[in-house]
Amino acid sequence: MKQAKLDIMNETDFVSLYTIIFENSEISEFEKFMEKFKDNAVLQRDYQIILLALDKIASHGALERNFRPEGKMNDNVVALPIEKSKLRLYCLRLTDKILILGNGGEKTTKTYEESEELKGYVIDLQKFDALLKSYIRAGEIEIKETKLVGVENKYFEL
Repeated sequence: MKQAKLDIMNETDFVSLYTIIFENSEISEFEKFMEKFKDNAVLQRDYQIILLALDKIASHGALERNFRPEGKMNDNVVALPIEKSKLRLYCLRLTDKILILGNGGEKTTKTYEESEELKGYVIDLQKFDALLKSYIRAGEIEIKETKLVGVENKYFEL
């Protein structure tokens, strides 16, 4: 079992961006993604497309049209960018105002399921999504406008 917590990364009038930090990790999943690709000359264009999409989300909200649906029908897993790209950043889109950034990587296969790395990121987000939904149903976590109330200092067992 892995333990993880949510950390707020950015808050605007339109959206709150959270990210996941696994126990025994100094940096978040999103920071790991950034570290992997920020200096990659071959994938720089694709990396910049994702950063621009995140800027747009920060100033307009996590609107459904900004994401590529991933995962299963009953989860909130989505990916950036919506454009054709070799890179994928996987996220949980809870509402138009709450987005949880995960990790991602280079897409070298037709589907994420064919890549062990990408499949692992999606599965982690699906587990996180299921836990979050159960905490919300139980009233331990609340969605209030652009905030997840009750996630401060809460650890999730994945």
